[in-house]
Amino acid sequence: MSKRFYKEMEEPKMVRKKKVLFIGETWMVHTVEAKGFDIFTADSYGTGTEYIKKALDTDEIEFHHIPCHLIDQLFPENVNKLLEYDVVMISDVGANTFLLPVETFLQCKKTPNKLQMIKEYVLNGGGFCMIGGYLSFMGIEGKGRYNDTPVEDIMPVRFLKHDDRVEHPEGLEISIDASLHEILEGMPEKITGILGYNRAIPKESCQVIAYVDKDPFIAVGEFGKGRSVAYTTDCAPHWSAAEFCGTDSYRRLWRNIVMWLCNGNK
Repeated sequence: MSKRFYKEMEEPKMVRKKKVLFIGETWMVHTVEAKGFDIFTADSYGTGTEYIKKALDTDEIEFHHIPCHLIDQLFPENVNKLLEYDVVMISDVGANTFLLPVETFLQCKKTPNKLQMIKEYVLNGGGFCMIGGYLSFMGIEGKGRYNDTPVEDIMPVRFLKHDDRVEHPEGLEISIDASLHEILEGMPEKITGILGYNRAIPKESCQVIAYVDKDPFIAVGEFGKGRSVAYTTDCAPHWSAAEFCGTDSYRRLWRNIVMWLCNGNK
């Protein structure tokens, strides 16, 4: 046998990592502090990607992040560029950030509709997940505003027309039946540490694989050549407390979600 044959036998073939584009889960805080006559201001910047990045940045998965304030500059310029990613996730950033770039809002210039691009991305084989939060689905005071957008067309749920938050400061216990779907494989019978979620209405053609009360907790669907997941609670505090985010079950769940989304027809 040739030396080349032995070399190929000794060196395992490299498997391409799945590429995840995670968008959102950042914020800026402007603080005003008054001490008698004097007033002071301070600004800070925060991210909520600690747990999800740790869960997904592995030997199998490559994690890429676009913060909320950089969506204008860093979002892929066309659907083909978007299709370089196996999965796109949106977490806690509203539709306005995608639909009102600076060039359109201030300069009245035509720009690509990023939410329409996400729809075309899924129809052409991409995997998409919307993660719950105060600016996901409809969110606080309805400011998430994803209803009647192209993203709703490729989601396994329909959005409400108003504030859709369901707050549970006492904590929820979510029942899991691992036999229902491969996303739930290896999960415990109960999930705790969930403090709230976005209420949504399941579509008849899709499957709810976990409920919170009578509402979807996790729903899945297939659209065109692609797949999507509605995960109606947060992937980070405050709705998803460290009690769950810090567990092996959390990491397993997110790995399972990504792998299922990747196994469409792309």
